[in-house]
Amino acid sequence: MDRTVPGFEIHRNTILRILRWNGSPVTAIAVSGAGVFGLLVARLPLLDATMLVVLAIGGVATLVEPLAGLSIGLFLGLFRAYLQTEVPQVPSQIGQVFVALTLVSWLVRGLAQRSIRIHTLPILFALLLFVGSALLSLWNAVDAQNFGLMELVKWGQIVAVFLLVRDRANPCRRTWLLAILLVTGMFQAGVGIYEFGIRGDGPDHFAILGGDFYRAYGTFEQPNPFGGYISMTACLAVGVVLTLAPPYLTQLIGRPQDGRPTGGPRRFAGLAVWGLIGVMLASLTMIAALGMSWSRGAWLGFGAAVIVMAIALPRQARLGVLLAVCLIVVSLGLYTTGLMPTSIDARLTSFIDDIRLDDVRGVGINDTNYAVIERLAHWQAALEMWRYNFWTGVGIGCYEPAYPNYALINWPFALGHAHNTYLTIAAETGTVGLFAYLILWATIFWKTWQATRFTHGLNRGIAIGLLGAWTHLSVHHLLDNLFVNNMHIQIGIMLGLLAAINHSSRQPRDGAAISKRLVFFQ
Repeated sequence: MDRTVPGFEIHRNTILRILRWNGSPVTAIAVSGAGVFGLLVARLPLLDATMLVVLAIGGVATLVEPLAGLSIGLFLGLFRAYLQTEVPQVPSQIGQVFVALTLVSWLVRGLAQRSIRIHTLPILFALLLFVGSALLSLWNAVDAQNFGLMELVKWGQIVAVFLLVRDRANPCRRTWLLAILLVTGMFQAGVGIYEFGIRGDGPDHFAILGGDFYRAYGTFEQPNPFGGYISMTACLAVGVVLTLAPPYLTQLIGRPQDGRPTGGPRRFAGLAVWGLIGVMLASLTMIAALGMSWSRGAWLGFGAAVIVMAIALPRQARLGVLLAVCLIVVSLGLYTTGLMPTSIDARLTSFIDDIRLDDVRGVGINDTNYAVIERLAHWQAALEMWRYNFWTGVGIGCYEPAYPNYALINWPFALGHAHNTYLTIAAETGTVGLFAYLILWATIFWKTWQATRFTHGLNRGIAIGLLGAWTHLSVHHLLDNLFVNNMHIQIGIMLGLLAAINHSSRQPRDGAAISKRLVFFQ
């Protein structure tokens, strides 16, 4: 029987037969192609040659394993804003090339094996419900061709990536896909830490703490979406650490569990220990970069995520609620006793005095209240869009072209969204779309909570981390929009991980399969 490489569906003997096919047309074509490729690379400028090599290596990796191409697409996709601003000679959407190649490779592989499987999961139904409402909003959209279709494609990618990861993410691939997410997050965190204090300079409007430091923004070119991305990824790491570290410490000290001796740390392999240490390092690095982003929305979102993860951590929810209450009491104690650093206290509370629910057109604008009044002005414009386009909105993705008709005095420029995802969805897709969007996230939260109840080990750590990530996303979306800079690719990957974990780990009450499958071409 042919043995397979772990995590890849490649038969070893098949590879050896190809490599030993000396003198065959396949060998001649491969050698000739490699020679032509080498000559082409040698004659190109360094930047173009590097791009070509990356595309070639990534393309081969994608054909071997679609999830490898998806990982490359995620890593490069987060460079979109940086490439667009700092390196315009490189296509800013190079990450999308690998995502497209990945999806094509997956479909071709499924057709060749005559087994394309679409899993009928509640999350898929909820996704398709929202995509259908978004499509309906384009019926009479302000600018469907230039704005609406691009946003619709983004949501279509979320669905496609979700299905791909759900289909491919067996336990082995699930582990290294989690590793890819954390390594990518650590890279972005490292860039942010460098921008904060090591580089020594930065954009003037990002200067903080007396001008000695600068807000971290990674390759996002903006601190707020960078902070949101880092927080969501950090939640994954924290969830794994909170789940796996206590059992390891128990084994390390040899404390008996359930009345039985554990025998010390022998149950934990060396690789697993180093993996846990790596995840702990990733969580600390990303939490540090989150603080350096100086993003209020990201901080509030992460705080809410920690509380929700604390509720989910114990098997008994009431103990989790008690743990969450303790965290809240400690936080309030730090605030009321003045032990919280003054700069952080001011950052978290300084905007409260500027919040108002009335018309902001007559409010005086200064350096202190500018950010708050700007958000309120866009919220007011979005509410007007929703009021005049109540059922189907101005069209998915069409907030920007519709904005001039609803803009307030002193705020003539659209920002692409209303600085509030719920209001943006309501303005763009109307009441129908907003209702579908809320159903989507209610379904995602419910399935994630179920995963935290029925899973064990690493799967449970991922589930708790995902619950924190969704909590952060929901809270941060009250103040900003995180469906930017190709972050939707990561959201699709995390949704796929959730579905794969629910399918493989949950034990249904009736013993039946968790989800049914619609099998085509088989």
